[in-house]
Amino acid sequence: MTSTAPSLDETIELAPSYAIPIALVLAAVPLLWVQVWVSGAIGLFGLFLMIQAASLRLKFTPTDLDIYRGETLIRRFPYREWQNWEIFWSPVPILFFFKEVKSIHFLPIIFDPKTLRLCLEQHFPKAPSHL
Repeated sequence: MTSTAPSLDETIELAPSYAIPIALVLAAVPLLWVQVWVSGAIGLFGLFLMIQAASLRLKFTPTDLDIYRGETLIRRFPYREWQNWEIFWSPVPILFFFKEVKSIHFLPIIFDPKTLRLCLEQHFPKAPSHL
């Protein structure tokens, strides 16, 4: 993917990002000497996110955000039902939030955050803030 915005009529598949899972696993190592259970929980969560990053794919289509596991579509989120989205903590994006008409969703950033933001801005531009 180049630095230009993606076209609205093409499907963009986000590359996985292992930054958060690796950071969690590495953070768990020194915690072994402080608190074994906390270290284990953080390490297991990091491994879980690593497996999710390897197996899940986000695809931005012209009409929907689709989530795949391998070749199987597991969830479709039509843009027409979206109300808002946000990527939390800009210096190091860690969490993606979006709100639909009937539900809200939080996803850890286990996908390329730059392409994620480009696709979100392209398919569901944010309204200007009037603060």
